[in-house]
Amino acid sequence: MNQNFASDNTAGAAPEILEALAEAATGRAMPYGGDDWTARVERRLAEVFEADCAVFPVATGTAANTLGLSIITPPWGAIYCHEHAHIILDESSAPELFTGGARQIGLPGAVGKLDPETLARKLANSGQGDVHHVQPAVLALTQLTEWGTAYSPSEIAALTEVARRAGMRVQMDGARFANALVGLGCSPAEMTWKAGVDVLSFGATKNGCLAAEAVVVFDRGLAESLPFRRKRAAQLYSKMRFISAQLEAYLADDLWLRLAARANDTASLLADGLQALEGIELVAPVQGNEIFLRLSDAVAAGLAERGFIFYPWTFGGAGVYRLVTAFDSEVSEIEAFVAAARDLTGKRSQAS
Repeated sequence: MNQNFASDNTAGAAPEILEALAEAATGRAMPYGGDDWTARVERRLAEVFEADCAVFPVATGTAANTLGLSIITPPWGAIYCHEHAHIILDESSAPELFTGGARQIGLPGAVGKLDPETLARKLANSGQGDVHHVQPAVLALTQLTEWGTAYSPSEIAALTEVARRAGMRVQMDGARFANALVGLGCSPAEMTWKAGVDVLSFGATKNGCLAAEAVVVFDRGLAESLPFRRKRAAQLYSKMRFISAQLEAYLADDLWLRLAARANDTASLLADGLQALEGIELVAPVQGNEIFLRLSDAVAAGLAERGFIFYPWTFGGAGVYRLVTAFDSEVSEIEAFVAAARDLTGKRSQAS
């Protein structure tokens, strides 16, 4: 039984993805993206997003995020994002490297989300047009956020409107894009270009693939330099078909949405079971496959002693932890965690 709730990165790969890779391993195909799999993925993503978008498969989320940012951020530019955004906390100096030195500016916001008023106030004092200051260039949104919350299409549109007034472009880190989409019940187009997003990092690795992401650019004019930037970043794989085959299988028959729905459903089940227990408090709404809760030291230690793995979430303050479910999470695993927590909280209540 899986007892690891540290991240959806700990999960394996969906059988459908492995089958697609085995099929792609037979025969010959043209290298460097000249294969049929890559062409089909480009067409399929255009259908999914209802747009004539440019698509660039890569192997990592860091590559997808930073290459996407590089085409819309000059070296003297500023990338505005939430202070807990993945690109500012967990991408090391990759954004600076690929943009040639652009600065990231983190803004506060409850449960991982920016609000238009905070962004507008910051931009009003950004030194726009002053050569002594970095210039506002990009608004970067994370979907799901690093707090597991989701921006609705209307919230995205409100933020992008502020960014547009400042002449900025908009990038979305969609490492958990499918989870957000399923949770919101909207269309991919409504959550991206229709709401003002220019460039998307389309994530698949956390949701059943081995190593497959894509940079999706909704204005082809912005993507002219991306083939060269991808090559320079060592992300133009000679056997690109093995990345594209994963993405093709991921998108086929709505597999990506079914996998995300399972992750989301088990997260909701886990959250419902835990918040019913004495002394356990949810500190953020569960809108995808991540749960943020407050535990006592004794309960957290007891769960760890029983073999359950999860991370402390220091940004939430003392006693806050993150649990993440995945596409392969089982109801039995959720029930086991809740049962262990119930036993531990019961013992704590009796002791107190």
